[in-house]
Amino acid sequence: MAPQRQFLPLLLLLSLPAFFLYSRYHSSPHLSLSSHSLNPNPDLDLPSNLGPPLSSIPNLSNFSFILKVLTFDRLSSLSRCLRSLAAAHYGRDTVHLHIYVDHFRHADNVSDLLDQKLDESRGILEFVDGFDWKYGQKVVHYRTGNVGLQAQWLEAWWPSSDHEFAFVVEDDLELSPLYYKFLKSLIQNYYYNSSNFSPSIYGASLQRPRFVPGKHGNKIHLDDGTRIFLYQLVGTWGQLLFPKPWKEFRLWYDTHKAKGIKPFLQGMVTTGWYKKLGERIWTPWFISFIHSRGYFNIYTNFLHERALSVSHRDAGVNYGKTAGPDSYLLDESSLDIELLEMQPLTKLKWYDFCFKEVVPGRVIKSFEELGSVLYPVQKQDTIIFVSLFGASARFIRNLLCHFQSSNIQNYILMGPNSDFLLDLARRGYPVIDVDQFLSSIRAHKMKSLRDSDMEVKKDILVKAYVIQKSLESRFNSWVVDGNMIPLSSSPFLDTSDANYDFHAGKAPEVLFVRSSSSSQKFWVDDFIHKVAGMVDSVMGRGKKFVYIVGELLKQEGMRIKWVDEEGSLSLRIDSRNANQTSMANRKKPVFWSPELGSDTIQKRLEELGLWIIDSEDSCTAVVCHQS
Repeated sequence: MAPQRQFLPLLLLLSLPAFFLYSRYHSSPHLSLSSHSLNPNPDLDLPSNLGPPLSSIPNLSNFSFILKVLTFDRLSSLSRCLRSLAAAHYGRDTVHLHIYVDHFRHADNVSDLLDQKLDESRGILEFVDGFDWKYGQKVVHYRTGNVGLQAQWLEAWWPSSDHEFAFVVEDDLELSPLYYKFLKSLIQNYYYNSSNFSPSIYGASLQRPRFVPGKHGNKIHLDDGTRIFLYQLVGTWGQLLFPKPWKEFRLWYDTHKAKGIKPFLQGMVTTGWYKKLGERIWTPWFISFIHSRGYFNIYTNFLHERALSVSHRDAGVNYGKTAGPDSYLLDESSLDIELLEMQPLTKLKWYDFCFKEVVPGRVIKSFEELGSVLYPVQKQDTIIFVSLFGASARFIRNLLCHFQSSNIQNYILMGPNSDFLLDLARRGYPVIDVDQFLSSIRAHKMKSLRDSDMEVKKDILVKAYVIQKSLESRFNSWVVDGNMIPLSSSPFLDTSDANYDFHAGKAPEVLFVRSSSSSQKFWVDDFIHKVAGMVDSVMGRGKKFVYIVGELLKQEGMRIKWVDEEGSLSLRIDSRNANQTSMANRKKPVFWSPELGSDTIQKRLEELGLWIIDSEDSCTAVVCHQS
């Protein structure tokens, strides 16, 4: 039967591969770190030779490129596919061809079509046996039973080295003669060139991007000047796979299958597909993996509905009847661009499953760099600065999932240099490396920053400095700690009083500074000197940044509004059973004391329906908001 119309997007993804991504971006400042420090999978070593001369790549003795062609019972489709691959330009390179022929279902043995099925299989085998492939080895794998698309994809490849690449092709595809030149140039530029390498990039798709899997996501819209971009979604109509991400996925898949963990991801169209079709498809597994790792895929945009790989959407498993080519094939006759011209990775745009732009690598290391990030982050002239000091990574990830759900985007995270901080930046969250940020500021050479209270002192000082920079840029500032969760897109607006420039709360510790002429004149270097001078006096007394600011404002005769009386600012979670009824229809943030204990806090958040990360600390849902 022909697939129903609402399932056509599913057919675009019924066969998908995938892998890795991280990197920097065109917005400053950029992350400048070693490949090792950015490795999102420390258990797998990164390629040891990341930057050989481009001209030497094809001569590497261990460099290998393998075509993986998946076929079933469409001889004419397979013939067209293989002939297009044979017509491509490989130069003197060795390219191996592996053909995987799926068997017809044994249930068909009882039907009158048995002889026809046998003849079809023999016809395909005779054709592939006689097909001349002069560029490398030809290997044919004929299955003894029907395994379907999931096994065809997952079992087609286990990389033999970090320099082996697979290009997976289904039999109803037609490839441009230029496809290999393009992929080789891409591998040279984004895998072997250390300045462009990102361990978060899992491969490249040659199909024309058409589908957004996040419900209510943005339409795919790219400017005419964009030739290459990054997108989380895997493309099944001609997908290049990088070795390490594929190995990581296979191991991840094995673990989840063995433990009975399903690839359910709320807010994704593909989850609905899996619930209907189960193990007949594999792409929801890969999408869930990509979501948990924060990886991306390289895509092309050649305009005029052109691509280097075209699906003819022939009648078969995916289509009840032939739908015809999805795109126009880009070849020499229609080539009007510099095909092999690859932009630096820092110039490329990145998009998530909602086709919302992501900006990886924003690690702020100096007072000056902060200014360049404030404007693109701010919303309604307001910035939320979130301190990570003393906060568990799991609770911060849960907080970020709530930010995503509530469409809160105007925030910057502040914490000490750590793998966790760098991973947040890799995933697209703007962060301040407090250690380097404070080191760049010479106004206070505090010897006491080296003592046992160093973390608390850094937390106090960085809060003072980010507010100063925000005021210089004429933005309002909220400074909060990581022991809270917002329940609305404007979690603090109800507490703001236009008659006050300063609002503060002690439980939880928050401070709001309105940008005004008086606050700008007050919050200057001299004030920060006074903050620094009071740091030692509050150590060990349980009093921190808000207390210091409150005391200094009182000394200067400045008015401050305290907003934490009787739950006016937020709702506390304590050691008693959480009262979910009291939380209903509330928009105020919830908070807790760090002394409560992580297990108790998590239990209370679960009872309130506010624990929205899974066992891998990934958001349980993808929530799209129209840009």
